[in-house]
Amino acid sequence: MITQHYNSIHFENNLLKQIKVKENQLKIAQESNMLHVAEALQDELLKLQSQLSEPQDVEVQALMGLLDD
Repeated sequence: MITQHYNSIHFENNLLKQIKVKENQLKIAQESNMLHVAEALQDELLKLQSQLSEPQDVEVQALMGLLDD
């Protein structure tokens, strides 16, 4: 259980770092007027952000399942 929690935290921290990098890259691309690069980075950023919210949803569903039992 503790290992699973640690892995979850590690995964989330890694995603947060990746999101921060993509945000910085996006800012640079926008300032450099690199429209296609900015669009691609926005897509990648959205995918990373959606991955960040998925584990939380699974945990909430698991807790709700326990309440149903």
